[in-house]
Amino acid sequence: MLRFHFTSDDLARVRIAPGPDPLWETLLSAHVVNQRAGATLFEPWRERVLTGLPPAARMLLRLAPPRGYSPDFLTPATGAALPLTGSDAFETGLDAVLSTSRARLRHDISRLAHGRTPHVWMRDLADGTAPALRGLGVAMRSYHEQALGPYWSGILAAVDVDRAARTRAWVAGGTEQALRTLHPAIRWEHPVLSVATAAERDVHLAGRGLLIVPSYFCNRAPISLADPELPPLLIYPIAHEQARPGTATATGSEARADGGRPLTALLGRTRAAVLRSLGTGATTSELAQRLEISPASASEHATVLRNAGLVSSGRERNTVLHALTPLGRTLLDGGGVRVPTASPATAADPV
Repeated sequence: MLRFHFTSDDLARVRIAPGPDPLWETLLSAHVVNQRAGATLFEPWRERVLTGLPPAARMLLRLAPPRGYSPDFLTPATGAALPLTGSDAFETGLDAVLSTSRARLRHDISRLAHGRTPHVWMRDLADGTAPALRGLGVAMRSYHEQALGPYWSGILAAVDVDRAARTRAWVAGGTEQALRTLHPAIRWEHPVLSVATAAERDVHLAGRGLLIVPSYFCNRAPISLADPELPPLLIYPIAHEQARPGTATATGSEARADGGRPLTALLGRTRAAVLRSLGTGATTSELAQRLEISPASASEHATVLRNAGLVSSGRERNTVLHALTPLGRTLLDGGGVRVPTASPATAADPV
């Protein structure tokens, strides 16, 4: 059991990250790739990644066993300094990985080896040699480009829907209610947040607060950094109501070949109002109430926007929650429209 011990100051400093962390998604998706065939919910994506994965990228897989410890230096100090979103987030994070101190490298590689003789490349990495660090950089970058890059827009959209649901819980019931409903493996009994894990560990937050990070590829139970002295964070799996990466029904090129008909439908006044109303997320019923239209009409408009890649929908108990995708936000902000290279299928939208 992993236990986070809160003070009153810590409760005031709980925050949810604005999106998935690209370094954590890199590591957690590598865990999925390393699982045996058929053991993961992401199997179509996994097969596609393995088929096209460059040899250099496979070095990363040595550092990401499907179970047990993975080096903390692969996900450095996310809550303290690194951006979680933005086009340069991965490169900024990678720079931090490659700047890891030799002491941290040795500590983490030794813990990963767990008494076994590490691969020669890992020994060089533990010593912080320039060739080994360059190799790690090439491995992480090539893996990210193959495994995550083509699917990142869909990943962001799925996380946006889940994060909107968490934000609603926060607004409705406060921090403690949000913690209590975060995941079935989590139990909140003031002042301790317990996470069902195999290892026994206590983390005393001592006024540092807790960063909660939604994750697409964290597919079992919430996890955290192994070192309790590092900035405290909790990675939790989002609720997957949508198709996994690689199972989309239309690729970006197919969407472009469609002639942009879904986007053309956005020119109507009501549909534009629907898009603006989804800035903070809304259920179909709430959308209808806000715009004073029927639930059937709200559902229809949300479906058109979803088909255009501007809205994602996910089930929250007995309702469907709609939220803007990154493409939808870009359109509202007046930026250029870029069709995602992969977009997830969506849950049925009840009236």
